Amino acid sequence: MTIYKAPLDDQRFALFDVLGAESILTKLEGGEGHTRDLLDAVIEEAGRLSEALLAPFNASGDAEGCVYDKVAQTVTTPKGFKEAFKAFAEGGWTGLTQAEHFGGQGLPNTVGTATTEIFQSGNLSWSLYPLLSEGACHAMELHGTQEQQDTYLKPIVEGRWTGTMCLTEPQAGSDLGLLKTRADAGENGSWKITGTKIFISAGEHDLAENIIHLVLARLPDAPAGSRGISMFIVPKFKVNADGSLGARNAVAAGAIEHKMGLKGSATCVMNFDAAEGYLIGQPHKGLAAMFTMMNAARLGVGVQGLALSERALQNSLNYARERLQGRSLSGVKFPEKPADNLLVQPDVRRMLLTQRAIVEGCRTLLLYTSLQTDVEARGADEATRKTASDLVAFLIPIAKGVVTELAQESTKEALQVYGGHGYIGENGVEQFVRDARIITLYEGTTGIQAADLLGRKILQLQGAGFKVFAKEIQAFCQQHAQDPAMAGLIGPLASYTKEWADLTLSLAQRVMASPEELGAAANDYLYYSGYITLAYMWARSVAALANSSQQEAFKQAKRDTAKFYFARILPRCLLHKAAIDAGVETLPAIG
Repeated sequence: MTIYKAPLDDQRFALFDVLGAESILTKLEGGEGHTRDLLDAVIEEAGRLSEALLAPFNASGDAEGCVYDKVAQTVTTPKGFKEAFKAFAEGGWTGLTQAEHFGGQGLPNTVGTATTEIFQSGNLSWSLYPLLSEGACHAMELHGTQEQQDTYLKPIVEGRWTGTMCLTEPQAGSDLGLLKTRADAGENGSWKITGTKIFISAGEHDLAENIIHLVLARLPDAPAGSRGISMFIVPKFKVNADGSLGARNAVAAGAIEHKMGLKGSATCVMNFDAAEGYLIGQPHKGLAAMFTMMNAARLGVGVQGLALSERALQNSLNYARERLQGRSLSGVKFPEKPADNLLVQPDVRRMLLTQRAIVEGCRTLLLYTSLQTDVEARGADEATRKTASDLVAFLIPIAKGVVTELAQESTKEALQVYGGHGYIGENGVEQFVRDARIITLYEGTTGIQAADLLGRKILQLQGAGFKVFAKEIQAFCQQHAQDPAMAGLIGPLASYTKEWADLTLSLAQRVMASPEELGAAANDYLYYSGYITLAYMWARSVAALANSSQQEAFKQAKRDTAKFYFARILPRCLLHKAAIDAGVETLPAIG
């Protein structure tokens, strides 16, 4: 049985001390009431809910899994899921960040990220059900008509219905230009959607009255490739004019996947057999509409990596404190006991500090990025919103790609701390390893995030977000250059940031001369960028300690972990730079 305690002090420190979230959010349009007191109360209540309601059936939900009825084509979720979703919706959590005129609470994305981390640490499989609804709401808010918003969005915000994203097909994974699902003209402006979608999270379940699928399909006159994709609203149950549920639509789950992890989350094969659907947004512009969901989803997947890493850290640290095994290399530390605990071993401390450095650095990065999404949406002027937009676009592939990859390392180190006991299911930590594997894959693999960062955000967009971010780091380094509390951090950070800029420029020139250099360098460039980004987050954290009201033990732990990060993790950049410099010629053809 694993433990979970919401990391409220760490969240408060990152939000208010490091990032100054209150002063930023309260200055945004409609943000006057988004004070620290309010946000603090929200995350505290989320902590109580996750600890008491969600965490207790995380392991049992994994063991039980979802059950698919082949005859009825229905899915039953594990014990506790339905009751928890009902309580979650009644508490207003399904509409936490949704606009008030749709029935939501209108809170900023930043606090949504903080509460989502807490819920996902408690029970990630369960948390995917409301998470998919958030993306569907965002797409309908931006691209739907007023009638579509009133009909479909409001019930999702209320928690009576849920939503999905239906992109992938058996022959069309990351290359959506290959999709075959078609839309033929129906009656009264509707369309008949026919095709098969796979890997659809929450495509079928028993938690809500209705499920609203956002489906990518091709109109009869669609041009070939990704330019010919449109997006459609396809409800599980048709909706009458008065908002009541009508007949069952011709969409059903053909199967659920048998997976390595996240077994409490229903991953479905969805069959559309001339199902009634409605065009959302402009014809042939569905991919652009879907990407409004995708960017938010990618940030959300990064939060999943943080959530799993946090819970793994809590349990491995607790185990290392309690597990008695061997003696300290420098002499007995607990003579009254038959053995010392694992914490006396330097290599165990290395594993735990690696987890802590990843968790706390990634938390600050994800909250920083979320804060920029709020500024992008509600900043005071166009220039401010544009700067935030550039930053978000640049940071999303790092927040998704690097954070989820580091979650693999974090959960693996937790398993190592447990040793053989970690491999045994009853101790719970192996579930974190299994659950974490998928997050590097869905919403775009790490390779896709790397290609997006280097190919689109650096080359195609001419490094707009990178320039803003690098300038911010340089200004920070200048501001703290003479600060004795920052000794050992500012010098390396400034040096790596300059090297980052130089490497980016030289790499862009190499790619222009030989396009395959992009694919050869992208993965290492992603990691390289991520480690420097996290170094900046750690430097900001140490700088914030001067004005923090946290206890001295808390502050010292931050200083120690920052020192560890700069000494033992940041130098990984040297490896990645060497790989980038090696070039495409070191990747010969394989027969």
